[in-house]
Amino acid sequence: MKDKLLELYKKHEEIVNYIIVGVMTTIFSWIVYAVSIWTFLDTENPVELQIANILSWIAGVAFAYVTNRKYVFKSTEKNILKEAVQFSASRVSTLFLDMFVMFVMVTLLGINDIISKFVSSVLVTIGNYLISKLFVFHKK
Repeated sequence: MKDKLLELYKKHEEIVNYIIVGVMTTIFSWIVYAVSIWTFLDTENPVELQIANILSWIAGVAFAYVTNRKYVFKSTEKNILKEAVQFSASRVSTLFLDMFVMFVMVTLLGINDIISKFVSSVLVTIGNYLISKLFVFHKK
């Protein structure tokens, strides 16, 4: 059984590690979001909702870059600055997806912001994996 699990992990190591890192990134991002709305931002204000969202995004991208580079895609790119900029730039598209989902679900439809953040995070995680795999950490 142990050997079978190890074999299965080795076969799907990248995606398993991405899921683990993605969960950790999401938790970290949510903590930043929660601290923001519990301390100094009001989700009833659409601008402050987006500020909380952007702060959590910045924290999540920084955490995700370091962990994806090391544990998921095992990048050996020497130009870390270039790679980090590509990674961050690629995340901008999913930031807009996140902002759009939060705006529609919370502001337009009145759905709870925590539930909305969960739905948005699932969509963003899938998008981020595809972008990272295809454009940032692709094997040369």
